Amino acid sequence: MSIPTYRWRLAPDGYATRRQLRALGLRPGGQDVAAQLERPRRRRGPLVAYLYRIDQAKPVRPMTPGRAAALARAMAARRTCPECRRDAGYCIPRSLGMCVPCSDSFAPAA
Repeated sequence: MSIPTYRWRLAPDGYATRRQLRALGLRPGGQDVAAQLERPRRRRGPLVAYLYRIDQAKPVRPMTPGRAAALARAMAARRTCPECRRDAGYCIPRSLGMCVPCSDSFAPAA
């Protein structure tokens, strides 16, 4: 059985995407995709957004102290430069692999 498909911005009330559910403080909660939106594009296949029923959505689980601590450690690891071991104050770019001052010192002289 195929799911209902609507044109972009023409979905009926009662449906929402994951981001829209999150903005409402909800999550899909294990329900299957109820419908989809399609936005046509010129030279490629259409963009598809999956919709979930708002009345079957469940509230977002609250942040526990353990999850908050784990998230803080993960973000600290993303900010710590592996070369100088200092907190850069921003997430280290994956393309550089180190903070900007360290990458500038490793750059070859032109």
